[in-house]
Amino acid sequence: MLSGRRATAATAAAAALVAAAFAAHPAGAAEPGAAKAAAEAAAREAAARTAAAPVPKVLVIGLDGAVLDRVKAAAAPHLKGLMAQGLTAESLLYANPMAATSSGPGWSTVATGVWPDKHGVRDNSFTGKNYTAHPDFLTRVENSAPHLNTYAAADWEPVTSTDQNGPIFSAKVDKRLSLKGDRDGYRSEDPKVAAAAAAELRGGNPDAAFVYLGEIDAAGHSSGAASQAYLDAVARVDALVGQLLAAVGQRPTLAQENWTILVTTDHGHTPSGGHGGSGPAERGTFVLAKGDGIPAGSVRHDVRAVDVAATALAHLGVSAAGLDGVPLGTPDGDPFDALRPQLRTRVDETGIPAATRGFTHTPPPGWSVDNSRMGSGGTTEWAGWAFATDEFWSQSQRDQWRELNVRSRDVFAVADSDEWDDKAHTGTFDSTLATPKWPVTGGSTATLRYRSHYRHEAGQTAQVLVSYNGAAPVLVKSHTADAVARNEAVTLRIPQGATDVQVRFRYAGDNNWYWAVDDVTLG
Repeated sequence: MLSGRRATAATAAAAALVAAAFAAHPAGAAEPGAAKAAAEAAAREAAARTAAAPVPKVLVIGLDGAVLDRVKAAAAPHLKGLMAQGLTAESLLYANPMAATSSGPGWSTVATGVWPDKHGVRDNSFTGKNYTAHPDFLTRVENSAPHLNTYAAADWEPVTSTDQNGPIFSAKVDKRLSLKGDRDGYRSEDPKVAAAAAAELRGGNPDAAFVYLGEIDAAGHSSGAASQAYLDAVARVDALVGQLLAAVGQRPTLAQENWTILVTTDHGHTPSGGHGGSGPAERGTFVLAKGDGIPAGSVRHDVRAVDVAATALAHLGVSAAGLDGVPLGTPDGDPFDALRPQLRTRVDETGIPAATRGFTHTPPPGWSVDNSRMGSGGTTEWAGWAFATDEFWSQSQRDQWRELNVRSRDVFAVADSDEWDDKAHTGTFDSTLATPKWPVTGGSTATLRYRSHYRHEAGQTAQVLVSYNGAAPVLVKSHTADAVARNEAVTLRIPQGATDVQVRFRYAGDNNWYWAVDDVTLG
């Protein structure tokens, strides 16, 4: 049975279809009766389908300070069940100076679907927050589809309370529960939050809900992520997740609903406890997802924390325009990502774990790397343009802004003269990455788009060049200043008679910095 507002919407949609059918075939028109009857029957059938369509609903569960490897090691049947029934996607967050790996930036990123350089929250002081321009996904639902019901529950005040730091989820949310946990003594109100949220999920009618559970983070701070106490906290929180999932399963209207369940975290924890820094244990995050179209037991490497909000909005039919996140169902056409099976373990780098597979010098089909101007020697991993992952590249040297390359996903191209210079070499770094030849129409314009993470120092150059029909490359853009995690767009004016274009990314330097490029498209 549909809710009152849902039923009204469905009835209105059905009426519109019937009205459209009669507008196309008005009464009294010179039309055979059989054709008119068929048109009316088709309109009724379409209206019935609209009224009977499963109602999309979404539940996001936030587990503060949860480390995925420790979840897998704990007695956590409900979370492991979600992994078996749906998607598991592990990734890394930013670090300072973009933001600390703490709860304020973490939950703001999950809720708003944009990175800290947009939502403005860089630590737990919430100084610089810009939720007006970048609201949480429940508020976006209220702004775009106010007939939908929204719900949020938490025991960390900035998530749902109206204190000076929050709320991350605004007062526009239809129903909010805000309990006060003891953040100094790490007393959790999770059981109360879960009980109230389960009652709302079971007997109420939320279309979109966010439920925060904080005990895992408390155990991380008090005992460390490597402790048995942390595993015990995961087990207790898993039981609460089970209550929430059971409440959804017990809904009397479940057969007419289409639920997407998302579970995520705001940051990780060190083995001894704590977070906020740039280590991979602190930057660690994940997304678990279950719902229509999500393959059971699937694993992905191209999902980021910002995708939670985008996925929730897309499932509800609400626009996610302007978000950094993309819905989970969005196809991945980046050719760099297809290189993951070819990735190798370290050669000369010593700070990267020996078992981490994360780089290759082999480009995707149709792409090429020209190292004819490269010096010899240097660090093997970075001898010319390489293709690497965040997990690999950012551990080559921490706290030099490599952690800020958050808009790249999975595998990306990187030219790193700073790391290359760490081993003896002759000559300097000078390498060019070239795309395939793409078809174009002479006399038209096209837009070259790419994600760029560039750190500049005097003496290095980063150039984008294009050549038409095999002619000499022409410079169309130079990067001459720091440009952190940017989406770049360059308008190309295609010469008359041109039928193809090839784009080149040339980076040259010595003991300078780096340039990372991803998602290169021409459209």
